[in-house]
Amino acid sequence: MSIEILNESNFDVDEASLMRVARHVLDAMGVSPLAELSILVADVELMTELHVQYMNEPGPTDVLAFPMDELDLRGSRGAGHGHEEGPDEQGPMMLGDVILCPPFIEEQAVEAGHSTDDELQLLTTHGVLHLLGFDHHEPEEHAEMFGLQAKLLASWKASRGA
Repeated sequence: MSIEILNESNFDVDEASLMRVARHVLDAMGVSPLAELSILVADVELMTELHVQYMNEPGPTDVLAFPMDELDLRGSRGAGHGHEEGPDEQGPMMLGDVILCPPFIEEQAVEAGHSTDDELQLLTTHGVLHLLGFDHHEPEEHAEMFGLQAKLLASWKASRGA
């Protein structure tokens, strides 16, 4: 599994931790080890630009996700991803990009009463779930996505002994 992280902000983030939590989520969701993921750590200016351009919303946001290859694991345990062939027979797939804005996230973390690293891990998980086809516009979708997100973060913390 290839996970690339590019930090284009002046914010010091634990890139290894972001990579590990993303890998944990992808493994837990049964995503092929041939999958590729990109995580961009953006400053407020870039995130604001992307938020306006792609979401038609003013100002920055915490996380954006831009899926590349169509993959929808809702209602699946990841087994086969709806494909006939097994994981070894599938070619590499680009899941897409998760974009995080640490200066914005830092403020959210303070409001939530936990560390910026915890909030970055939560939002990395959130962004990866979006790439896997999950959303939260409708109440049922919200319950499913946020329930899964909580479960994945709990298993992530348990795997680290936290």
